Amino acid sequence: MSNSPLSVEVLSLPSDQSAEGRLLGVEELENLRATISSGTLTSTKGSFVKQLECEFAGRMGTRFCHASSSGSAALHTAFAAIDPEPGDEFITTPITDMGGLTPILYQGAIPVFADVDYRTCNVTAETIKARLSEKTKAIVVTHLFGNPCDMDPIMELAGKHNIPVVEDCAQAFEATYKGKKVGTFGDLGCFSLQQGKHITTGEGGLTITNNEEYSRRVFLFVNKAWGYGDPNPDHYFVALNYRMNELTGAVALAQLGKLDTSVTNRARMADLLTRKIDDIPGIETPMIHPEATHTYWKYCLTVDPDQIPGGAVGLAGKLKAKGIFSAPRYIQKPAFACQVIAEQRTFGNSRFPFTLARPEAVDYAKEKFPGTYKGLERVLVLPWNENYTSEHIDYLAAAIRASVLD
Repeated sequence: MSNSPLSVEVLSLPSDQSAEGRLLGVEELENLRATISSGTLTSTKGSFVKQLECEFAGRMGTRFCHASSSGSAALHTAFAAIDPEPGDEFITTPITDMGGLTPILYQGAIPVFADVDYRTCNVTAETIKARLSEKTKAIVVTHLFGNPCDMDPIMELAGKHNIPVVEDCAQAFEATYKGKKVGTFGDLGCFSLQQGKHITTGEGGLTITNNEEYSRRVFLFVNKAWGYGDPNPDHYFVALNYRMNELTGAVALAQLGKLDTSVTNRARMADLLTRKIDDIPGIETPMIHPEATHTYWKYCLTVDPDQIPGGAVGLAGKLKAKGIFSAPRYIQKPAFACQVIAEQRTFGNSRFPFTLARPEAVDYAKEKFPGTYKGLERVLVLPWNENYTSEHIDYLAAAIRASVLD
């Protein structure tokens, strides 16, 4: 238990939006210099992106890895690899970035939302099962904040129904479940290199798989479905240009060498914070499966509004006065309440693909999502990055304690 005084002096925390919170340095500059000097900035001719793909696949223990221009693009390539028919359904989470949902719509499929466990804000086998139908084409599992979903029952359910699983690991580099890395349970795993992720290139994505057919589809979808290297290449189907350029690949390759440090520092400081605040009434520290490792894209508190005035929003306001800019709710409303989905604003006035949806698939009645609403009401997302020190953690813990108890 901390003995920190209730009155604490404001300490500036490093931010992942600038160099103070990122492991960016000479290695990235050297790779960029080599890329510029080569004059080859396209990955179709260069070497950095190819090396990145090879090294990341090796790190993950998968046969294939394909780089793309963003985390959203990585997910889009995975969904395109599954190749749904118009009106097919992808079961997914309502607590996620819209970049993980609109690619489903672009492929003509319907996002069908499963409820979540309010303590983790992750989907479960039970909530997924409740949304299965004869039109289910894929299950999308998001390891939110770096905290793995309970994968064994999810994979058992998917296997029973012969449904492919896509893992959204944008926030979960190196997280493990029962000794195995997330992203390697499902048929495809997708990662993001966006500004605040464990490693960053500003934007960028990686898609991994052991399935040769899916790998081929991902490769083609990244490249406008042009069959590079084929005896008689053509544009085989509708696809986009999602290629990662060599400058991004150069930075990513340098960043990959720092991933272990990033993950280790984030987790070590998170464990320290948990020890310092887990006795504070009205808040709960992250709930993690006993055989999983959380790699902390962010550190989240669950705030009980019956014990803390104003709940997560009230606590966030008190922390802001101490220079800590936390995010109550993570997202302001469930994804299905956003206009693009709630009002079916898609392609012109067509409402496609929602015009093909079963009524049950687009039923977003609040009572169907108790975990989602409770989770969003109670979650408070603390700022986090790999450059936190024990001094920063001492300050965070004292500020949280002061904000709750004063």
